[in-house]
Amino acid sequence: MSHTLCVTHYVAASEMDAVDRELFETMRLELRRGSLVLAVLACLRTERYGYTLRQALAADGLEMEESTLYPLLRRLEGQGLLTSEWREEEKRKKRFYILSPGGEAMLAALTEEWRGIGASLDRML
Repeated sequence: MSHTLCVTHYVAASEMDAVDRELFETMRLELRRGSLVLAVLACLRTERYGYTLRQALAADGLEMEESTLYPLLRRLEGQGLLTSEWREEEKRKKRFYILSPGGEAMLAALTEEWRGIGASLDRML
């Protein structure tokens, strides 16, 4: 006869206090960094300029500083994943970004990879 024992582990506040906060913050940022590229590509299926992109990301829970966003946009454009265009809107010049065809293909490939990693982690956690 076999038995199954199910144990639920709750992280007590004292355990979280034992976590090195600085190390946690470093690891949290590392974890986020990889997902930000995917989030930006996903948001740029619709044309946006920097400010509205930041708002869209924040609305979905991924706040990003300008000092992180704009270099990322330039890098993605340099890699051929985005196209951009300067236009005047509301009497101001704004740079609008959207996925290039290569960016659409990369988004599809990265989405598939992300889902595979997520499924593996769900099984492990």
